[in-house]
Amino acid sequence: MKISCCWLYAISKYGYPPSLQDTFRVLTEMRDMGFESVELEGVREENLMEVYQHRADLKAHCESLGLNVINFCPILPDIVALDATRRQKAKDLYLTGIELANYFGCETIQTDSFTPPLQFVGDAPYKEAIKFGKQFGVKIDPHFRWDDLWAAMVDSFRFCAERAKDAGLKFCLEPRVGELISNTDAFLRLWEHVGSDNFGMVLDTGHQNAQKEILPLSVEKLGKRIFYLHVSDNDGRTNEHLSLGKGTIDWEGVFTALKKHGYDGYVAIDIGNVPDIEKAYVESRQFLEELAARLGV
Repeated sequence: MKISCCWLYAISKYGYPPSLQDTFRVLTEMRDMGFESVELEGVREENLMEVYQHRADLKAHCESLGLNVINFCPILPDIVALDATRRQKAKDLYLTGIELANYFGCETIQTDSFTPPLQFVGDAPYKEAIKFGKQFGVKIDPHFRWDDLWAAMVDSFRFCAERAKDAGLKFCLEPRVGELISNTDAFLRLWEHVGSDNFGMVLDTGHQNAQKEILPLSVEKLGKRIFYLHVSDNDGRTNEHLSLGKGTIDWEGVFTALKKHGYDGYVAIDIGNVPDIEKAYVESRQFLEELAARLGV
């Protein structure tokens, strides 16, 4: 089993996004927790370009620590904007993300589907970072048409998949609670419309357990379309990202199903907003190592 450390660790400790100084610091902390493989993000244009401008220093820092950056995630909400001009700018920035993913030697490039263009009454999902168990009120614009937004998503994610393929990268989308694509079946419908063999899913166990999915069945539905795995636990009532074994997820069922389908990608620990977070990551890595030995994965 190939285990990596998710960027949610960095967000939980240092904010969204972490400063450049904290980015260097958090990479050292990931190594100190025993990880050799990590994620890296670029959040919207400003942070993405900051990572780009300091890419040589960041790469040298990772190499000095013996870290491999295996997944890069450009966070560009306008990639699903209804306005074509905004969407095109996000596509251009995504190409910078591809350049960074190749520069760091990543296997995958990942993004989200982001929140719908609705008027949120009060707080909005993912306005700053992940907050678990929140409720939201919305107003629907009378002129809003789902079919228009769907067409924009298909257009953008087809672009992302094909440009990634040209660059030798796998492109994956992470369905998350409260976003446009939030569960396995929504992803599968989008996958059919995008029509690219280079388009896969990040199976995030925390989000999908909160979506009341039967996770081994999710694996069966997705099969080879799973390009990457985020693992955290919860009790299914909210999308908390707890240590493995602290919730209700059937881990043996999930990994037995993954083994059946020959999944050999990275398993990224994705714990956030918990006390003693370093201990949570170390213990969850040990949980996975013991599970892998027991199941032969």
